[in-house]
Amino acid sequence: MHFTNMKGNYYKPRMFRLLKWMLGLYQEARPKSPSTGVSVPFIHNDGSLLRRADLETLTWIGHASFLLQLGGKSALIDPVLSSSLAWIKRNATPGLDWPALPPVDVVFITHDHRDHMDAPTLKKLGPGPAYIVPKGLGKWFRNHGMQRVTEMEWWQQEEIEGFQITFVPAEHWGRRGLSDVNTSWWGGYVIEHDGLRVYHSGDTAWFDGFQRIRERCGMIDVAMLPIGAYSPRWFMREMHMNPEEAVNAFLSLQARHFVAMHWGTFKLSDEPLDEPPLLLRQAWERLNLPREELTIPAIGETLLLSSMRSD
Repeated sequence: MHFTNMKGNYYKPRMFRLLKWMLGLYQEARPKSPSTGVSVPFIHNDGSLLRRADLETLTWIGHASFLLQLGGKSALIDPVLSSSLAWIKRNATPGLDWPALPPVDVVFITHDHRDHMDAPTLKKLGPGPAYIVPKGLGKWFRNHGMQRVTEMEWWQQEEIEGFQITFVPAEHWGRRGLSDVNTSWWGGYVIEHDGLRVYHSGDTAWFDGFQRIRERCGMIDVAMLPIGAYSPRWFMREMHMNPEEAVNAFLSLQARHFVAMHWGTFKLSDEPLDEPPLLLRQAWERLNLPREELTIPAIGETLLLSSMRSD
């Protein structure tokens, strides 16, 4: 079985386009920028605050990885704590190291790309947590000893460990090996507990599904949206938003708070690692949006979600 985007397209990067990009044979080519050693905001987090069961928190670990705490339960979203992705080294260490992590109850995986589904991290987490994964990925997890696995289709809803979960569409694609293109789904999660609703988009291009997510899932208090890995646009626009498109996604969602992610950690595309937040702030200011609704956290920063509630 092969999965498609909402508009029915079966996306598969063609080899000639990939080679054209890798060889720099295109007009949008930019001077090479460093893949490591780039200064990005970082806070040392020893995890002490995360052991308070009375707090609702969101901690950026780096890239698309977050620790979410609601109702006394801890969830990891797209956890990647490895020092590299094959040959791609981390620019910044994880915002939470293993000793700082609280006991993990749930793990969410948005899709099978290795910067979101990191095998060494998942194997170290082991069989204890419940794993929430897109349809088509359950076999991988069960084969690696994780038996508490729930596979989800778009718009499917489940209640697990006190979280009300909806798996929602994204505009992307999937592959881990050479012959498994789009054999599992991709998407984002709307996660709710006690009236607080957060959304993690996973990887996504701009698409009209953001409005549909708002219509079907209700008011989103916190939207974690990607702002990096967007250059060159002729190649990346089919899979990743740029900062301006991320702002448009936020407006389409009619969410209350924008939390930026997917930048500064791994060099996956042409733009400098520290460029995305600069362009995001410029896009935000052009539209005169309230500054208090935008958060660009430091890696390792813990946000208190109680101040972001709609009630």
